[in-house]
Amino acid sequence: MSVSVYLRNEAGRRGVPLRRSFAGWVDAIPQLRKRRADVNILVVDAKEGRRYNRQFRDKDYATNVLSFPYESLPGEKTALLGDLVICAPVVAREAGEQGKRARDHYAHLTIHGVLHLLGYDHQVEAEAERMEALERRVLAGIGIADPY
Repeated sequence: MSVSVYLRNEAGRRGVPLRRSFAGWVDAIPQLRKRRADVNILVVDAKEGRRYNRQFRDKDYATNVLSFPYESLPGEKTALLGDLVICAPVVAREAGEQGKRARDHYAHLTIHGVLHLLGYDHQVEAEAERMEALERRVLAGIGIADPY
């Protein structure tokens, strides 16, 4: 069908992929191929990343990606899956630590975040394995190596 990605970059242009890259990564997720879907992505600096993580998860540090699934009102017809908040400095730091290209790490975290919007989780080992296997397949399909 059609995936629309709305990108707002508050972290500065350096190292942050363009909207079309994020849209391509979201579009590669098989569960979205037969439906219309909208995703909002906000890219933030470390200060804002920390604020979001503290406010919504009670964790006082910046994390790589946060997912906020949209809960539609009864009877509401919407394609909105939800919002992702991606912290650019954390993505850059983790990519360096893990010996990955930052662009590949952005792709992985975007796909990971959207899977959360679709209801996937990794709190239980079996669910984590299922989610990670799907991430690997989607990433392999766009030419990105196993992130784990």
